[in-house]
Amino acid sequence: MRKLFGTDGVRGVANIYPMTSEIAMQLGRAIAYVFKREPRRHRIVIGKDTRLSGYMLENAMVAGICSMGVDVMLVGPLPTPGIAFITSSMRADAGVVISASHNPYQDNGIKFFSRDGFKLPDKIEAEIESFMFDKNEPSHRPTASDIGKAYRIDDAIGRYVVFAKNTFPKELTLDGLKIAVDCANGAAYKVAPEVFYELGADVFPIGVKPDGENINDGCGSLYPEIVAKLVKEKKADIGIALDGDGDRVILVDEKGTVLSGDHLMAIVATRMLKQNTLKNKTLVTTIMSNMGLEEAVKNAGGRIIRTNVGDRYVAEEMLKGGYNLGGEQSGHIIFMGHTTTGDGIISALQVLAIMVKENKKLSELTSTMRQFPQVLVNVKVKEKKDFFKIPQIASRIREIENKLDGNGRLSVRYSGTESLARVMLEGRDSKEIKKMARYIASAIEKELG
Repeated sequence: MRKLFGTDGVRGVANIYPMTSEIAMQLGRAIAYVFKREPRRHRIVIGKDTRLSGYMLENAMVAGICSMGVDVMLVGPLPTPGIAFITSSMRADAGVVISASHNPYQDNGIKFFSRDGFKLPDKIEAEIESFMFDKNEPSHRPTASDIGKAYRIDDAIGRYVVFAKNTFPKELTLDGLKIAVDCANGAAYKVAPEVFYELGADVFPIGVKPDGENINDGCGSLYPEIVAKLVKEKKADIGIALDGDGDRVILVDEKGTVLSGDHLMAIVATRMLKQNTLKNKTLVTTIMSNMGLEEAVKNAGGRIIRTNVGDRYVAEEMLKGGYNLGGEQSGHIIFMGHTTTGDGIISALQVLAIMVKENKKLSELTSTMRQFPQVLVNVKVKEKKDFFKIPQIASRIREIENKLDGNGRLSVRYSGTESLARVMLEGRDSKEIKKMARYIASAIEKELG
């Protein structure tokens, strides 16, 4: 069992265990040790979002890594997928992202990429923890010129802007399109407007004045109604809402209608099936994606495979099966032909390319998918016990599964980053599934709240 790592790295309130500078330094030493395999000079990339605590954790990580004789390349605020790209393109040994994604500014997190730009598997995370907690670290510490050094990559933003633009078809431009983009005062505040502007769009950016405390604060993908309002005000063709680290996107059509990641995947997957470019005719998504997405892909001649929640589990399944499109309802979309992790900017560009090619409004493209009613209830819990080892909860879960009898879906799971139990239900009757969700949630609250 891992002690620190959740579904997406280590996360918590900054300056409170485990998100302390002491743990950050230990993680730095551990990641350097794990990836320092051959007797040569090694390098690790570190990037972050715009949180105030990023300075503290960044310096601690640098100290830990350099103490193990590994060099550090600092890129500053850059979207998570940008750090994955820089890690891979510069042939670094690993990448570190200091970010708590969509969480409020007082939280922070640390997650890692391997040298090929993919998030670390559970096995490597367990190895990192073993180094930290099992007292098996080597007694030898580098001295003199063998100690690592840190330096900045000044052109990281420019490198990533060029990379993102190159995922958009070269024969197309965004000339004449009006784009409203909300960067959540986060890691994409510089690069996102620049990418869309350089491709020819009229860009109306908001959430581009980070102060260390306003990341995700009433803006970004958690509050898509903000960019929806801007779309209407500016008569924009599309609204793009990114989260704090830029790896997820929520789109808004020209009417101000908010769309989920499922809509985005339906639009792209059905076109790829038509063009015979969706590998193995398969879309990889999670247990949270709507039944309507599955119906749309099936009607277009494809199929979907579901994984546990977490874009790294989606990526692992894609690699295992050789698939090239996958993602989450929350807006983490992976285009394996372009990226190794979720990328909000690149995901938006793929939909924009379809809009331009087909000369259609975004609202016209969404007719691809019929969305079934879905309800998600979050319950605060004091501890995370196996639901099926608690009779009162287990019996209600089984009761609802029997009632659904194939005409809906039920998922009961714990959040990987918060002390929450999540009850998700889908079906044809909105009132009925809300009642069912509350029925299960009340048992969880009574037993674990």
